[in-house]
Amino acid sequence: MKFYEKHPKILLAVDSIIFGFNENERELKLLILKRNFEPAKGNWSLMGGFVAPDESIDGAAERIVKELTGLENVYMEQLFAFGGLTRDPGGRIVSVAYFSLIKLNDYDKELAKKHGAYWISLSELPDLIFDHNEMVTKALRKLRIRARTQPIGFELLPEKFTIPQLQGLYEAIYQTPFDKRNFRRKLLSMNLLEKLDEKEKETSKKGAFYYKFNQEKYEELLLKGFNFEI
Repeated sequence: MKFYEKHPKILLAVDSIIFGFNENERELKLLILKRNFEPAKGNWSLMGGFVAPDESIDGAAERIVKELTGLENVYMEQLFAFGGLTRDPGGRIVSVAYFSLIKLNDYDKELAKKHGAYWISLSELPDLIFDHNEMVTKALRKLRIRARTQPIGFELLPEKFTIPQLQGLYEAIYQTPFDKRNFRRKLLSMNLLEKLDEKEKETSKKGAFYYKFNQEKYEELLLKGFNFEI
């Protein structure tokens, strides 16, 4: 028995804000594509799609990220529901936006190329279709909140990284410089970074030691009431 037949039907979609970080350029980037269908064909857009009848909203978001990048089990967070009456000229569509953090070296470049997707620096972000720029603004605001109190920034870095690269990431997220000495002292005082014997020597003759983030140590400290704070 269909209980809601007399009610109007609204389409449900998911849009994905996918962030990446280029540690050499020290820029936060967004994966966007040229839309290949109407309405707004040929314009810049986030990756999105409709929720299938047999999948959850979270499942649809995970599927969309995998279709574009080939990645699973990435950091992903539901952001906001966008339901403006005229937000999409194609029809009455409510979109639930998610933001994801991925490592630039991990994604499937051929898949991204197949979809016509490109990494664009946030400082050079073009006008996106519909309310997608608003989605990006909200996602960046939420990322800044999360990165200050949770170590999610490491989701954007390679497995091994230098302290200057880590500082460059946080400066890119917050669009502000950090004092080198204070940043280094604060991060190392948390005892969450494992110093490696290997150095990065591409950017300087002396080189900077590589580090790894210790997820197990972080989880142990959480149980003891530890607070991560940048």
